[in-house]
Amino acid sequence: MRRRATDFRRPVRRKVPDAFWWALCCAVILLFVYILSKGNKIEPRPALSKKTYKHDKIMEGLNITEEMLNSNSVARQLNDQISLAKAFVVIAKESNNLQFAWELSAQIHNSQMLLSNAATRRVPLTTRETERAIHDMALLLYQAQQLHYDSATMIMRFKAKIQALEEQMNSVTEKSSKYGQIAAEEVPKSLYCLGVRLTREWFRNLYLQKKLKDNRQMEMKLKDNNLYHFCVFSDNILATSVVVNSTAVNSKNPNMVVFHLVTDEINYAAMKAWFAVNDFHGVTVEVQKFEDFTWLNASYVPVLKQLQDSEIQSYYFSGNSDDGRTPIKFRNPKYLSMLNHLRFYIPEVFPALKKVVFLDDDVVVQKDLSGLFSIDLKGNVNGAVETCMETFHRYHKYLNYSHPLIRAQFDPDACGWAFGMNVFDLVEWRKKNVTGIYHHWQEKNVDRTLWKLGTLPPGLLTFYGLTQPLDPSWHVLGFGYTNVDPQLIERGAVLHFNGNSKPWLKIGIEKYKPLWEKYVEYSHPLLQQCNFH
Repeated sequence: MRRRATDFRRPVRRKVPDAFWWALCCAVILLFVYILSKGNKIEPRPALSKKTYKHDKIMEGLNITEEMLNSNSVARQLNDQISLAKAFVVIAKESNNLQFAWELSAQIHNSQMLLSNAATRRVPLTTRETERAIHDMALLLYQAQQLHYDSATMIMRFKAKIQALEEQMNSVTEKSSKYGQIAAEEVPKSLYCLGVRLTREWFRNLYLQKKLKDNRQMEMKLKDNNLYHFCVFSDNILATSVVVNSTAVNSKNPNMVVFHLVTDEINYAAMKAWFAVNDFHGVTVEVQKFEDFTWLNASYVPVLKQLQDSEIQSYYFSGNSDDGRTPIKFRNPKYLSMLNHLRFYIPEVFPALKKVVFLDDDVVVQKDLSGLFSIDLKGNVNGAVETCMETFHRYHKYLNYSHPLIRAQFDPDACGWAFGMNVFDLVEWRKKNVTGIYHHWQEKNVDRTLWKLGTLPPGLLTFYGLTQPLDPSWHVLGFGYTNVDPQLIERGAVLHFNGNSKPWLKIGIEKYKPLWEKYVEYSHPLLQQCNFH
């Protein structure tokens, strides 16, 4: 049978029909469209690799704090080794074993790097990773123990070092206090020069002496209780001049202001000459010397009686009586000066007066003070600004509360107050015999067991329950030893340079000196001649 031509042969049947492929393509397209439509309904988020996803799972499961607290953790072992090694580094340096200290420091750095890498990758350290570091550190720590860097030795060495540092600090503090006290007590050459020139002027110029003797109007003012009476006890001419001048400049009625100045025999002529040749805006100024007070004698004044005792003299003037146990500031001879203790005898000094404002010579006045004389003291003797904003200004910081006399009569948390600007009601003072109270406590403290420092502690005892608190703006302290709030300076009526850094000394605090110097007339011929600047 003859075969058909090629063109007319029946096509060979395929295994997969074309219709199937078309159907498969349509299904893929439909699936792709479905996936796209489904993706539009889901918020897009960054794709994460399998590796990152696995890392996050580890981060979620790892707690660094738990890892460090785990007793089986190699990270904790490393950390403990580092802490001990740091202590040994200090001891090695103290022993001058610098090579060993360097080796320890290098190994500490290696261990810290391991811990840092583990914290960064958030994967716990394995024993295999840390085996070498722990082994090397253990060898160094064993070597440290062999060098007697054990805990007991370390503690003993630290104690010895602390004791040595404390002794060094105490020595430096004592020297600083001593030299600061010497600098504060030193009379500047210029001030000494002024005193000499004024004394010479007083005795040479008979007109000045006659002028003061014939001033009957001044005599009347000195006893007039309708005027504003201030008192200053000082041997510093320039400082006293600033007190008087600043009060006069800021007074609304300077002609109603009377200053009663008391000094010593040495400075008496110079003080009288200065206030005679200078005018202070009409302020009346009286100058006396305490040597003229006949009642001021050893039979009446305990301090003068104590001065006659050889042990007291040795304590204050040589400092050898207690083997140096008492700081030098407590043995300052100025605490026996009558100019310092005269504040407890104001009624005797001014028998005709009823009310007086006491000012220290290291203050400067920048507001009118007439308002002080109208303050109701409510039957109290002393009007003062309290200083107990902080605990160290309470009674227990000034007095010896281990003594039964102090413990039985005074509240240790009672509020302290400041000497330097005080309003004294002399009528109540005399009525309550305040000077007698002062004498009582001075006699009880003859062995210096109740207090050691200055006139403030006996003042706290003398005026206990007799002090009326004043508004803090009347008296701002601290200009001679610390920083003062600028707002307090702005509001303050009396600024007190208490402390060693007095404004007339080179050691004065520079930023506060202008507050004081603005009341010094540096162009005055006498100040020019004595190189005041």
